[in-house]
Amino acid sequence: MEKPHINHSEFPPLSFRDFSTAFAHLSDSELRFSYWLFRFMNKEWMTSIGTSMAELALNWGIPLSWAVKPTIFRVFCGGETILESLRAVEKLGVNGIGAILDYSVEGQEKESEFGKTETEIVRIIQLAKDNTSIPVSCIKVSGIVSNVLLEKLSSGAELTDSEKIAAQHLQQRFERICQAAYDNGVPLYVDAEESWIQDAIDRLVETMMARYNQDKAIIFQTIQMFRHDRLPYYKDLIAKGRREGFKIGMKIVRGAYLDKENDRAKEKGYPTPIQPDKAATDRDYNASLKLSVENIDWVEICAGTHNEESAIYLTELMVEQGLQNNHPHIYFSQLYGMSDYMSFNLAASGYNVSKYLPYGPVKATLPYLMRRAKENTAIAGQMGKEYSMIVNERKRRSTASFEI
Repeated sequence: MEKPHINHSEFPPLSFRDFSTAFAHLSDSELRFSYWLFRFMNKEWMTSIGTSMAELALNWGIPLSWAVKPTIFRVFCGGETILESLRAVEKLGVNGIGAILDYSVEGQEKESEFGKTETEIVRIIQLAKDNTSIPVSCIKVSGIVSNVLLEKLSSGAELTDSEKIAAQHLQQRFERICQAAYDNGVPLYVDAEESWIQDAIDRLVETMMARYNQDKAIIFQTIQMFRHDRLPYYKDLIAKGRREGFKIGMKIVRGAYLDKENDRAKEKGYPTPIQPDKAATDRDYNASLKLSVENIDWVEICAGTHNEESAIYLTELMVEQGLQNNHPHIYFSQLYGMSDYMSFNLAASGYNVSKYLPYGPVKATLPYLMRRAKENTAIAGQMGKEYSMIVNERKRRSTASFEI
């Protein structure tokens, strides 16, 4: 359901330094726990050792749930099941933030596992239909098919008979999930993945967009702006949508596989698809926001970003175009457990905000958690910023308590 338009003046000015708003959802004990966890993750060498030990334990089959669930899993995941995650969904919802339940099971290879993932995503969609705190659903296509097949489909390589059958299964699974999203009126964000499997994903998404996005955006593509070809791709897709009569749903992120992309390009001897530097990524990211707002009659977006400058830039673009804070075509989004100082302050200022809320069995979600730990440690200053925000809030609470 679309929210009614509101005036900018109805809410306080946006500030990412309002710590009382940013951390109001955390009790003193929860804030203290986050303080120690982010203090640990702020040290790159400690994160590196921790993820390496976790990888070894996974390879050797050593149980890790006892150590992971009460620590890093507790902060960055909703639970092991949808039911366990509903507590986090409710907690976000009362603060005006939507939850994107993300079944974060990765690296599966069996048809039976792909079927389980499909069933789980459809369950999320059906739950979201009647829960306003779950505004959208999401899918990682590699969760319903093998990466090997996606790579062959992307490259146009000849398929074996068994691969042709697997490709048909992929098409059928993806169509059933998209149909469920359409039938229940719940938008579906399709995650971006590695460049060598992305072409096949692009074709799947664009086909479903043309089918289901006639009146509004139900199927959303994702573009990673650390790729130098994604801004032209986005411009062409908008033109195609206008020409052929289907709306564009787009989740815009910076990207998550930079080192992996560059290493593979070097190993295989082809030009890297990655931007020459971070400045180019930032430039294209902000350009995509401007393009979106200029086409807001035809485009619906989710700005997935932990970058303060880009978030503020989008709010400025909205003001320039006369768009209300809660315009139904614009969402901001961050990861659960990260950048609360952005998410909760944006929501308090009346913007549409969502959090990606991963869940799944601890062992199956560990690859996701390790990847996030590596990514966020590699982002210059990200862990330090998270840590400093928590330190400031602890000081604020201590001072407030002393004054009373």
